[in-house]
Amino acid sequence: MPAQRIDGDKAGLELLPNGILHLAWDQDCTITVTDAEAAMRAVNSLAEAEGHPMLVDMETTRTVTRDARAVFAVPCAASRIALLGSSPVDRMIANFFLGVNSPPCPTRFFTSRHLAVAWLQSDAGELEHPAIA
Repeated sequence: MPAQRIDGDKAGLELLPNGILHLAWDQDCTITVTDAEAAMRAVNSLAEAEGHPMLVDMETTRTVTRDARAVFAVPCAASRIALLGSSPVDRMIANFFLGVNSPPCPTRFFTSRHLAVAWLQSDAGELEHPAIA
């Protein structure tokens, strides 16, 4: 099934066959509080109260507003979160989020999709503290 577009039309969300929620933000977008709230509503709706690991593809995201970062710190249907980025800007956004906000579940930053998915599918992440990988 193709990814569903989220209200505000800045991201797509799908539940992959391996049980991972995949949230992919559009290229060069600024994520506002309205976008973050719409994304979290969509995640909770798609997961139907089941905890799923979530891959957040933030490669090429321009920025995330302070109010949006606060929304991402609220617990949702994600059991753990892998933030996927590729640039120094992506790493800076992730470092800032993880340093200022307390993520609602184990959360790590990755530059490798393969390593991010492997971590999401492992049992180790449930006991780890949030970190940058």
